[in-house]
Amino acid sequence: MNAEVRVPTDTLRSKQPRFQGMTAGHRACLGCGEALAARLVTEAAGPDVMVANATGCLEIFTTPWPESAWRVPWMHSLFENTGAIAAGMEAALKAQKKSTKVLAFGGDGGTFDIGFQALSGMLERGHNVLYVCFDNEAYMNTGIQRSSSTPHAAMTTTSPPGKERMGKRHLKKDMVSIVAAHHIPYAATSSVAYPSDIRQKIRRAMAVDGPTFLQIHSPCPLGWGHDGAESIDIARLAVKTGLFPIIELERGGLTGVMPIREPVPVTDYLKRQNRFRHLFSDDLRAEQELEHIQAIADHNIEIYDLTGHGESVYDADGMSIVRRGGMRRA
Repeated sequence: MNAEVRVPTDTLRSKQPRFQGMTAGHRACLGCGEALAARLVTEAAGPDVMVANATGCLEIFTTPWPESAWRVPWMHSLFENTGAIAAGMEAALKAQKKSTKVLAFGGDGGTFDIGFQALSGMLERGHNVLYVCFDNEAYMNTGIQRSSSTPHAAMTTTSPPGKERMGKRHLKKDMVSIVAAHHIPYAATSSVAYPSDIRQKIRRAMAVDGPTFLQIHSPCPLGWGHDGAESIDIARLAVKTGLFPIIELERGGLTGVMPIREPVPVTDYLKRQNRFRHLFSDDLRAEQELEHIQAIADHNIEIYDLTGHGESVYDADGMSIVRRGGMRRA
């Protein structure tokens, strides 16, 4: 009898093939957070899905005619009707008694702004659709114009700093709370800096019968003004400052958060992006805006109780480094 051979789990996982609903060869910018986020979402969702994709960067760089980076059934919707298209796809599958899950993809422009009416209707009617918003905080595909997701004081082509104001004067819309107010079963936020968190939340949402929502913070090197190699580090800083809280809500109630072990000053995040460079000038208004942004982060930490209590593998430091197969680095 042959002796039992044990293969180390790390070795086994590294050799396992992964399903990729979005494959390589697309034309995203180097360091694009949205491209990585979409790949992680489709890997976690698996092959038995259909996608409705709003107009935007993701749609453009994955489908340059006659090519496509998609390996699942995929439909291009308009900016304003992705929720309606996804709802129609779900209704058709239900009529055919098929269990295929419908995913709806949109950027912040197609989710927070132009497509909000259709999204709200889809949620209110209770369609079994997982809506994923890839939040890069501006209309990047059309020239970096501000959206209602653009952070306060950020510079875009339509919110330039000047004599009247220091960048965008409005606050970032709290989209996940608005979505959760529809009393849907599950809504959450995540960041491209935390792949294991994205996978966990996609699988959680896929198991729900009803509308679900995930907002993924996805840096845009072109629009944010940073090197593509820094995308993950900058995304992680957004979480560790408290400016982008990672939370979960069920039926409108807060059920989970990713704690912050040691919150860092917002300046550590802002100074690495050209869209905030005007806040580091000698202008007195710049100093006031930095204080305002720090107050926003502190408020988020307080209302969501993001302060950690010692080291944890589930906090913003413990979950930060993940390798292929979902195994954590030592």
